[in-house]
Amino acid sequence: MFDFGIVGYQPMWLNHRSDVVREHAHRLRGLAGRTLTRVWMAWDLQDDEWFCDCPVLFDFEGEQVEINHYKFDDLSLTWNTIDPGRPVRWPGFDLRWRTEPLPGLRALRGQSLKGVELLEWTGSDLAQGNIDVSFVFETSRVTVFNALDENGLSFDLPDGRQRSHPLY
Repeated sequence: MFDFGIVGYQPMWLNHRSDVVREHAHRLRGLAGRTLTRVWMAWDLQDDEWFCDCPVLFDFEGEQVEINHYKFDDLSLTWNTIDPGRPVRWPGFDLRWRTEPLPGLRALRGQSLKGVELLEWTGSDLAQGNIDVSFVFETSRVTVFNALDENGLSFDLPDGRQRSHPLY
């Protein structure tokens, strides 16, 4: 199994909302009311940009959920398995974990999580059925979405072609 250059990381790929709910809904619901203390992203030091292929780590007062999209419809959620103090070893890249490297993430730090939504893509294209994870705060949100074989990040409300499935 490919570990994305991260020691100890073993993604568990899921492809359907029902699978994500069965495996992770209880823990995702349990994050509600917790404060977002940190978000870690793999950063490409040479190009000074987010390396979107590695998981995004959200730490809610010591409970870390690690979100990763792969291929066209694979989603992995893991819990407390990645140590951002350890290096990411990906041939040809100089990668390091950085906290809140994007302004939108810095604005969320310290906010209490209202709940989690699974967003299901309902468009009639190749992405139909993809599941994205959205963290909802009192006045904002952040969504990690499938950017077709890598992670994407959005701070916007769900698109009209996304069906929201709240877990709260």
